[in-house]
Amino acid sequence: MEINTLTVSELREGLLKKDFTPKEILDSTIKKIEILDPKLNAFPIRCFDKAYEQLKKLPKIEEINFFDYPLFGIPVGVKDLNDIEGVPTTQGSDLFKNYIPKQDDNIVSSMRVNGAIFPGKTNVPEHGFGATTTNKLFGTTNNPYDISKSCGASSGGTAVSIASQMLPLAMGSDFAGSLRTPASFCNIVGMRPSVGFVPTSRRSIGWSPFDVEGPMARNVTDLKILLSGMVSECNLDPIPTHVNKKRNLCYSPKIIDTKKLKVAISYDLGFAPMSNLCRKTFDKKLDLIKDFFEKIEFDHPKMSNADRTFYLLRGIGFVNDFSEINENNPGSLGDVIIDELKRASSITIKDIGWAMNEHTRIYRNAEKFFEKYDLLITPAASVPPFAHEEEYPKQIDGQDMGNYLKWESISYGVTLFGGPAIVIPCGDINGKMPFGIQLISKKNSDLNLIDIAYSLESLFKGNSSLEFESRK
Repeated sequence: MEINTLTVSELREGLLKKDFTPKEILDSTIKKIEILDPKLNAFPIRCFDKAYEQLKKLPKIEEINFFDYPLFGIPVGVKDLNDIEGVPTTQGSDLFKNYIPKQDDNIVSSMRVNGAIFPGKTNVPEHGFGATTTNKLFGTTNNPYDISKSCGASSGGTAVSIASQMLPLAMGSDFAGSLRTPASFCNIVGMRPSVGFVPTSRRSIGWSPFDVEGPMARNVTDLKILLSGMVSECNLDPIPTHVNKKRNLCYSPKIIDTKKLKVAISYDLGFAPMSNLCRKTFDKKLDLIKDFFEKIEFDHPKMSNADRTFYLLRGIGFVNDFSEINENNPGSLGDVIIDELKRASSITIKDIGWAMNEHTRIYRNAEKFFEKYDLLITPAASVPPFAHEEEYPKQIDGQDMGNYLKWESISYGVTLFGGPAIVIPCGDINGKMPFGIQLISKKNSDLNLIDIAYSLESLFKGNSSLEFESRK
């Protein structure tokens, strides 16, 4: 068996048995990137020499334990929004193509301290905004199951790198579904942690609860390992959850008694568009797990004003992040960001006050909802992976989306809750492309949700005959 096909748990076991070395793991990773990435375009920024230098600084395998070094010797991809010392952070933009940070950001620093090796950066849409992972600097990242189709965004490069087995692990980030949609489109696991669970210094508006960093992996066990390596104290994040997570994260997820769970199901959270195809596929997946629970109910938190709330609060961020760039460098920003800026320009103080109040209402409704239920399950995406030429789903079953983001309502609605959500793969949709479900629970129940995801994951193994087009 090739090293690059092994899970992180298997890589750890092989290292301990000295079946192979960290260098051989990195060699296998680089070889696979060089073979597959010309077709997939997921991994545009490479720093292989720096990765080999990192290996020289690792302690000997006899001197470590995986509680203190959970990522020891494991190649980890870094999203091209995060800083690796001495490696370009372009954000998929010509404006930043020559920017080389002088130090790691706190997430990368934490992973480095925990033993991770960084062979390079994964592709993103311009500044991380868009419905598919494409930019003028590096081009378009292709879905490994059908290279003519989108891998989602903005953590598309991350998802493709993992799904195609170029990398065992890679980190992503999530605002409106940036991590969860690519996970669903690419048949992998992705987690949006509770706000503050992974402290970050990267948010330009530190008090915003929207933008979070999270792990992506081929399975839940590997995902938890990466999460343990991402978490560290960071006082530069004003809203971290102050709980001692590190030691608990280092234990493998466990099977729980799912019969004891109170479970709610929703197709659309009461407001999100959902294609008939995804709705019917979701029903089929529910048939596979309905006996896993004592009973399930169709229910969701009250959130009828979710669209307007999210767009207004998101608009504040766009004004903050891009107004000055647009004024100083006219014509330098893509259509997606320009359109968002135009919408945001009409936001009033009254609008902002209303949106903050309504967001509080939605958050509290969700917390009350999760007093009744332990788990909420929804489809992970409203449509299957779509053709690159579509740019984004402009219509779903004849319903006009109006903007590039509306089709991701099933994701950004959950962002408003502030709690954790995990996407796990559950077979295919019409035998052609991956299909994922989204598991959601109350704020700061991240460790419990990981155990639930682990318990459900096994049900879907062997339930798909999907093949990588990139390997045909």
